[in-house]
Amino acid sequence: MENLLNNINQLELNVCRAELETLIRSKRALLDQPVGNTLKYQKSLDRMPEVLACETWLDRDRIKAGRPCDISETALKALRFSLFQLCPWRKGPFDLFGIDIDSEWQSYIKWNRFIHKIKPLKNRRILDIGSSNGYYMFRTAAHDPFMVLGVEPQMTFYFQFLALQRIMALDNVFALPATFEELPGINDYFDTAFCMGILYHRKSPLAMLAKIHDMLRTGGEVVVENLILETDDHICLCPESRYAKMRNVFFIPGIRVMEFWLKRAGFTDIKCINVSKTTSEEQRKTEWIQTESLEDFLDPENGNLTVEGYPAPVRAVFTATA
Repeated sequence: MENLLNNINQLELNVCRAELETLIRSKRALLDQPVGNTLKYQKSLDRMPEVLACETWLDRDRIKAGRPCDISETALKALRFSLFQLCPWRKGPFDLFGIDIDSEWQSYIKWNRFIHKIKPLKNRRILDIGSSNGYYMFRTAAHDPFMVLGVEPQMTFYFQFLALQRIMALDNVFALPATFEELPGINDYFDTAFCMGILYHRKSPLAMLAKIHDMLRTGGEVVVENLILETDDHICLCPESRYAKMRNVFFIPGIRVMEFWLKRAGFTDIKCINVSKTTSEEQRKTEWIQTESLEDFLDPENGNLTVEGYPAPVRAVFTATA
């Protein structure tokens, strides 16, 4: 956050500057007096050895920073302990000085579905909504963007990002521990916005898409990955209580409905560029999570259904132009 505050002028973040500075300072004040899990994560970060990678490889499926020979065995053990205290690691994977963080999601599978089908990211201003620990932001950084800003309200993932940035120290990648709704209306600023696995958690998906549209420059691109129904019918699933054990899934649209939402939000040139069923190759339990994963969310007798009896997760990637 401090880096973002210090670089507002360089990043030309003059739109709603006062509101953005107020948000940054309010979040920093909360972190200055951490409680609960935030205090636990802060202690883990404080215990983390000061190790800066001399080299990073951001263009790999498994993001790599440093080599085991770069630091002492004592520091390596301490680093692994600190990183493990930040579990669960949902997004990844990462190789940090030889420490293999085998995340729940093999996030490169999703990345590889769309990276060659979207507008080039070089010199672009990029927003990552629900940025988690920054895996997609770091992959984006390999394409030499002007800047990448992530918003991630979950403290577990935000502190993972802070730990990764301590190691990689990328000067054009920033994150805020905030919800997208808290972000001031930085209109006509971003060239690309990623909204990956977020929209189905919103009670008002149209309102969210409209705000994203306004934050993009004319000709800017949104990349949306969302749960969908594999149908051309104009229908939408609204789970009664839970979907795949998640309480906060409100709408799962058919493909045509998703395209209609984007159109209603003001986007043009709308394309569905990938449809994929979620499998255990992409999402599964590992040592680095201590919670349930995909196999626990599906009907044990029928893998095409969730435990609630809804269609099993299928995700689609859409691109559209502001």
